[in-house]
Amino acid sequence: MLVQNGAMAQSFPNRALRLIVPFSAGGPTDAIARTLAQQMSLGLGQQVVVDNRPGANAIIGTELGARAAPDGYTLVMVAFPHAINPSLQTKLPYDTVADFAPVSLATAGPMLLAVHPSVPVSDVKGLIALARARPGDLTCGSSGNGSTAHLALAMLNHLAGIKITHVAYKGAGQGMTDLLGGHLSMYFGGVMALLPHVKGGKLKGLAVSTRKRSEAAPAVPTIAETGLADYEVSGWYGVVAPARTPVAIVRRLNAEIVTQLQRGDVRERLAANGAEVVASSPEQFTAYIAGELAKWEKVIKAAGIRGD
Repeated sequence: MLVQNGAMAQSFPNRALRLIVPFSAGGPTDAIARTLAQQMSLGLGQQVVVDNRPGANAIIGTELGARAAPDGYTLVMVAFPHAINPSLQTKLPYDTVADFAPVSLATAGPMLLAVHPSVPVSDVKGLIALARARPGDLTCGSSGNGSTAHLALAMLNHLAGIKITHVAYKGAGQGMTDLLGGHLSMYFGGVMALLPHVKGGKLKGLAVSTRKRSEAAPAVPTIAETGLADYEVSGWYGVVAPARTPVAIVRRLNAEIVTQLQRGDVRERLAANGAEVVASSPEQFTAYIAGELAKWEKVIKAAGIRGD
């Protein structure tokens, strides 16, 4: 078997690869995947074709990847939902851990917590104090039940011991409109999407959701800095292969992904979408997924959130 794996790795790849994106074309996951696929095509000498398979909060495309041949020619671009679906859904058609071989964590990015100017706070400590004084009165929108923004709010409620009411929309557009119109108190959204409104005075940017400050908004503190030391929500993206993909091929793919992500022009393109390059080893990505699964299981259970 080891000899066979070595032979496969030496000749790999000799045809086009498929990168399944379990989200619609045009979204942030798709943008990151297409940038990575383009660069990998150059490095591997074979075309990497993006295959959008959206639906069921990424479950449809992810299952397709789990059932693919473990030969390195089918990969899946996974994101935040990969770690929360096991806790949101009663049953998944695949095992999030056993059915995949993590290749590399690619990028991660913070969310920006912004409030409407009518909310009388200037920082997260003030927001928490206001929420405690007026439980349930403040509202926070998201693009849907179980979305990254919804979970970011659930973690804030859980760690701070407060109750800010979640308002689910069918997409991010209407939520942003209602926030700017003063119909919502606050919103967790992409830094690049919200920052122009903050700079224009239409919103107040209180904090970012990751442990380190955003490269795009270094003056904005993190929520962890405000006293909630365990708070961390990252919009992350990574690449996995089907389980039992030969280790030598996983390492070949990992080396190519890391090399391309470390290019200056690639980092700049990804940064324009609010994505900060991470690039990890397969082992680091495996540990990261395990940590995310455990963290969100606790938050989702405490909040009583179920998938739609």
